[in-house]
Amino acid sequence: MKSRSYFFTLFVLFSVTSFAQEQKFIALDSLFQILDENNRFMGSLSISENGKVTYSKAIGKVDLASGKSSDNLTKYRIGSISKMFTACLIFQAIEENKLSLKQNINLFFPKITGAKEISIGNLLNHRSGIHNYTNDTSYFNYYTTSKSQKEMLEIIQASGSDFKPNSKAEYSNSNYILLSFILEKIYKKSYEELLDIKIIQPQGLKNTYFGKKLELAKNESASYRFSGKWELENETHSSVSLGAGGIVSTTEDLLFFITKLFEGKIINTVSLEQMMKFEDGYGMGIFPVPFYDKKGFGHTGGIDGFSSFLYTFPEEKISIALTSNGSRFNNNDIAIAALSDCFDKSFSLPSFYAVALTSADLDKYLGSYANPEIPIKISITKDYLSLIAQATGQPSFTLELIGKDSFEFSPASVEIQFIPDKNLLILKQGGGEFTFTRE
Repeated sequence: MKSRSYFFTLFVLFSVTSFAQEQKFIALDSLFQILDENNRFMGSLSISENGKVTYSKAIGKVDLASGKSSDNLTKYRIGSISKMFTACLIFQAIEENKLSLKQNINLFFPKITGAKEISIGNLLNHRSGIHNYTNDTSYFNYYTTSKSQKEMLEIIQASGSDFKPNSKAEYSNSNYILLSFILEKIYKKSYEELLDIKIIQPQGLKNTYFGKKLELAKNESASYRFSGKWELENETHSSVSLGAGGIVSTTEDLLFFITKLFEGKIINTVSLEQMMKFEDGYGMGIFPVPFYDKKGFGHTGGIDGFSSFLYTFPEEKISIALTSNGSRFNNNDIAIAALSDCFDKSFSLPSFYAVALTSADLDKYLGSYANPEIPIKISITKDYLSLIAQATGQPSFTLELIGKDSFEFSPASVEIQFIPDKNLLILKQGGGEFTFTRE
């Protein structure tokens, strides 16, 4: 009788807890329902509390051609979240006395501009000054093709330096390509092998690996961009992204990874503390993620049509991970919604402008816009019912109507207000407003 009574008590507690969790994430469920109904987002979100997954949601399609829906085990390219893994591999090498943070990189890359002044630590926290190779227009001529280490190194060497080493911080994927090469040199193994034997296998990550060509049969997701309709994106070759952005994973594996990281299971606590020393907003493979009075840490990612984030709040033992293969909505707003539900904060659900424009309606916005004080032009074109914007040297993106003569590209928090009768375009981003005149 005693054991039966104990079981009943457990059942009641479990039922109450389950009901509480269901109630807790009602607003988040509503957000995903709105995004799904308005065709704004495809992907997965998972939340863990005290090391256990308490919420998972997947919407959209893995592959539009077959109509296959995503699920919680769908695998996505995680882009720059890969840098967290690469940083961990570097700190493991430091713990094994194979490297040091203060060690300069001239022994590895003597032809890199300023190599004698650039340290391993400068690569980790983006203070090297080395130009970001993905910012060059030439990147789009080769990113889908295989590149050898020699070829990638030549590209980075030719790009030169943007500022004096350690004088400031500026994000550069080149730093983490070089860190990947350093790992391969000191261990005499490929990045893929090192990732597997030093993180994936020891931590039991069952759905994480270094990506190669897309394999839909392995429940990997294709990625898409929206141009009036979802269109399949090209694939960045893994040799071009390497440890800067080449890893494939699931939201639940990512939660497991960051939990183990902050438990000291991947690198020791001294290394973790060093990883989280922030200067000009940059840590070593990690960024601060403030939310009200809470202190979080993590990284975002983006590659091709994929976008992602992985955040943890160690004191509260709450982590969230998002992976997406197509988005017309700002992922940061999804993060705010998820964290608001976790921390009992309110948030507003989005509403989408319902007025439809004809192709002829878009003609009054078309043209090339310039500002004499800004070294870029903005080209506005159309693709049937969609308005397309493209800044000089950057990929094009589809604008969404949000009001009269007002459009946005929410993934980058860009808003564009047109004043057609005055031939003006007002670009709003990051709290700033910039006026461009049609040429």
